[in-house]
Amino acid sequence: MIHLAKQYVIENVLQYKMRGKVAYQSYLPAFIALQITYVKPYDHSSGKGYQRPADTKRVDDFASYLSKGEDALFTPILINCAGNWEFSAYSKERPSFGRLICKSKASLMDGQHRIGGIKRYVEETNSEINIPFMAFHYLDDDEEIKLFDTINTKAKGISSSLSKFLKRESDELSWMATELVTRSDSPFYNLGSITGKRTKGRHVTLQNLYRIANYFLKDSKFGTVIKDEKLGLILTYFNQLRELYPDEWSNYKEHRLTHIVCLDALAMAGSRLLNDYKKDENTHVDYQGFVRAIKRLRKIDWSIEGPFKYLKGINGSKTLSKDLYEIMASK
Repeated sequence: MIHLAKQYVIENVLQYKMRGKVAYQSYLPAFIALQITYVKPYDHSSGKGYQRPADTKRVDDFASYLSKGEDALFTPILINCAGNWEFSAYSKERPSFGRLICKSKASLMDGQHRIGGIKRYVEETNSEINIPFMAFHYLDDDEEIKLFDTINTKAKGISSSLSKFLKRESDELSWMATELVTRSDSPFYNLGSITGKRTKGRHVTLQNLYRIANYFLKDSKFGTVIKDEKLGLILTYFNQLRELYPDEWSNYKEHRLTHIVCLDALAMAGSRLLNDYKKDENTHVDYQGFVRAIKRLRKIDWSIEGPFKYLKGINGSKTLSKDLYEIMASK
């Protein structure tokens, strides 16, 4: 049912045209949005439905996101009035600014999980929230389905690497991963990609480095050690490896040293080694002993056709890490 028991009015609406289509922009309270919008399920009786059932986890995740308060910004929902909302300008002098009179429910084309999360949030917190929206005055059923399909198949989310880059000021590991890509004294400076797109010569993504940093640091107790010192340990470790194997480090095509499965293994092994040279959070790292141990990794065959030819996946990394650690830990 798209019939409304009573009409609703939305104030402060901007009317404009997009590609010849009349459209509106404004905001409305959540309790009104929940009353005047509806979803066309894929099995709609008209045969023109297209929406899947809402994913409960995504709804719950958005409700949790809203609990962050003022930092929880979100994008406008997209709706189709199907000619059932009437625009009335406030004055002749400003014909594009006025109010919308909502006579029937509008179809929610994009924002089902946001609306679901908002509904849960306001019910649980007994609070109110304004929802920004963009509305088309009229799209027929086929136009509506086509736009929905475009939004959900052509649009592409940002990469996990770029996401980590954007969080570099608030997340320690994201900052370290970014530094490993952007610092000229980093062994990954000429290998890393911030956007996550691999190109010739840049096959290590920022997301890869985020995971590598996490593997390297997770077994050690740092207490109040600042992030710069943690980054310094990562740089020390991998710079030593690059010095041991300069040709292998720079030749991705013929050697596996900088393939992700091997870098992950090295990070895991390095984590255990670091723990040996930093017994607890109150002691400093024995840098000299740490570096001497790393240098025991000489004479490993990293060639493509070598012993690691068929190594793959996280299990492969874990297996190799044990062997690498045993070599470094041997006295």
